[in-house]
Amino acid sequence: MSPVAGTVLAVLLSLVSAAGYALAAVAQARLAASSAPAGRGALRALLARGQWWWAVGLNAAGALAHVAALHYGPLTLVQPLGALTLVAALPLGAYCARRRVTRTEWRGALLTLGGLVGLVAMTGPAEPGEALSLREALIVAAATALLIAALASGRLPHGRGTEGGSKSGGKGGRGLGHATASGIASGVGSALTQTLTAALALELPGKEPVWWQTAVLAVLISGFAVGGLLLSQAAYRGGLAAPLAVVNLSNPAAAAIIGVALLGETFRAGAWGWPIAAGASLVAARGVVLLTKGGAPAPEATPVPSTVVAESRPVSPPRPATATDLSAFPAPLPLPLSVSEVEPARASVHG
Repeated sequence: MSPVAGTVLAVLLSLVSAAGYALAAVAQARLAASSAPAGRGALRALLARGQWWWAVGLNAAGALAHVAALHYGPLTLVQPLGALTLVAALPLGAYCARRRVTRTEWRGALLTLGGLVGLVAMTGPAEPGEALSLREALIVAAATALLIAALASGRLPHGRGTEGGSKSGGKGGRGLGHATASGIASGVGSALTQTLTAALALELPGKEPVWWQTAVLAVLISGFAVGGLLLSQAAYRGGLAAPLAVVNLSNPAAAAIIGVALLGETFRAGAWGWPIAAGASLVAARGVVLLTKGGAPAPEATPVPSTVVAESRPVSPPRPATATDLSAFPAPLPLPLSVSEVEPARASVHG
């Protein structure tokens, strides 16, 4: 296949991947809006819904299309195109909700997309075959599990609501915490997948890994994949656009941190890469804020009408009783008549 044909195929597969992820996100958001709150039996009820398995299938299809796109095109082309998931999910979610995308949401999506593309473009990919060692992979997995637990439980600022304790603020803040944890889980899962691939190809540095070590890696990858999917499902309880943007941001950010800290990756622009990446992160963060504020307002609760008796008249308040107002006192009960009073009355009637 010629390079031009490979590039065109990579672009098409990237668009298919973005559409699959967008449809899955919309399905998860609608499922989150109609499902019961989290608690005992919530996971069992979720697994019993056919819509959930449709979302899982769409996510799997998007992942397969993304992997195929990476086979035919470079990472610098495929990874930024994956950010189109947010742009595709906005109109899809608005269409399903029977509303229009607000101008603030479009601005937030474009800012988030621009910041994400800038962040991905500044991070250089690892060299082919370069991956975490087995020891580094286990340390990263343990640290990530602790961070995800803190984010999901609300112990970090991302998982808290507003200080006022408003219901909407707490729900949105908790959703962004779950979205951050979901993106981190996916990013770390990708890094562990590189290690597993290198282990199966016997290309890891050091001695050859034992079979049970490779099995542990496979279990960790499966755990992060399933955990990321469930965390994103929980994140969509607070809406669609802002949690999806945070997932798309935290995923490459986690991978970039691992690459720079452990794999020797550097920014493409050298020393200028750090401020450019920081600026791109700020732009993306501003976009997330706009997406959080730009959603359609929730419908107000309809007041329950009070019970009204037909043809009823207003009751006047009781007035204070006075000495001359006899109507305020109850009428005395009639006393029984004596025999002497009954006989004259009877005689007068017969006379």
